[in-house]
Amino acid sequence: MINKSTSGLNPTVICTITTILALIGAFVAMGTKSPLLMFIFLLPTVIYEVIRTEPGASTKFSSILLLIIVVLEIILIVFGVNYDLAKFFGEEEKYVAGYTLPLGDVKVFGPLLTAILATVLVFRTYGTYTRWLSIVIALGSLVAVFLISPTFFQQALKLIINGLFDRMSYGF
Repeated sequence: MINKSTSGLNPTVICTITTILALIGAFVAMGTKSPLLMFIFLLPTVIYEVIRTEPGASTKFSSILLLIIVVLEIILIVFGVNYDLAKFFGEEEKYVAGYTLPLGDVKVFGPLLTAILATVLVFRTYGTYTRWLSIVIALGSLVAVFLISPTFFQQALKLIINGLFDRMSYGF
């Protein structure tokens, strides 16, 4: 385990660098229409999220799951794997982390799931840096969803916004 207070690295600097990388990745990915580039540029942010997230209330598990999904998504895109999850599960949607997610091609479901998990981490983590990283991951994941399926992006954005409003209403 890395001792965050004595690692010698300033978390603000690292978060800024990973955010800039993610922004560059978003612009490059949008320009080339490549979700793979979005995930490659997002990978440092996800790795640092895993490092920063403290164990507790499923937050560490969620951040590790984010990393696994991003790596799997890169592999799926590189090898051109297409798989219809709706056909596999025999249903059109699944309930995951408090959200009902529409199922479809596994390459669309991965970034949607990372966006949802990152959004959940925004509310479940207490650290400024982990929230910052979670927001960057959620936005980068939405860019990937848009690049893979612009029509599915609208559903995903609506789903996440509704979930955010639902979660915020519980806190007030």
